[in-house]
Amino acid sequence: MSGNSHKRHIAKAVTWRILGTIDTMVLAWIISGDPMIGLKVGLAEVLTKMVLYYLHERIWFRVNLSKNGKLLESRKRHLAKAVTWRFFGTIDTMLLAWLISGSPVVGMKVGLTEVITKIALYYLHERVWYRINFGLPQRTKDEQ
Repeated sequence: MSGNSHKRHIAKAVTWRILGTIDTMVLAWIISGDPMIGLKVGLAEVLTKMVLYYLHERIWFRVNLSKNGKLLESRKRHLAKAVTWRFFGTIDTMLLAWLISGSPVVGMKVGLTEVITKIALYYLHERVWYRINFGLPQRTKDEQ
């Protein structure tokens, strides 16, 4: 199971990063008015976000939120993961957008706009991955 969970978390990191990078590029382009800034911010955060996301997944894998001895895998857990991830992701995006654009205002606008788009996208990403058994032992219908 341990080796499989690592594969699962890497696969989730890759799929999320693709989705997240596209969102960031588009937002940075629209907010800055410069497609090159959008492209640079999106590409710069590929590495930073992959590392941060993997670490976030590993931490949440170890968090034992249980109810009556049963691991709580629910919409509430996914929402909590979305909020904690967005906090770290927003700080990273703000700093990158600021450094690349040279404008703290652009950094703040990109980061704050992402809060809305990324929480929604992350929640949907988690729900899709919750239904996929890749890297997990077989679950019963009751556990899904």
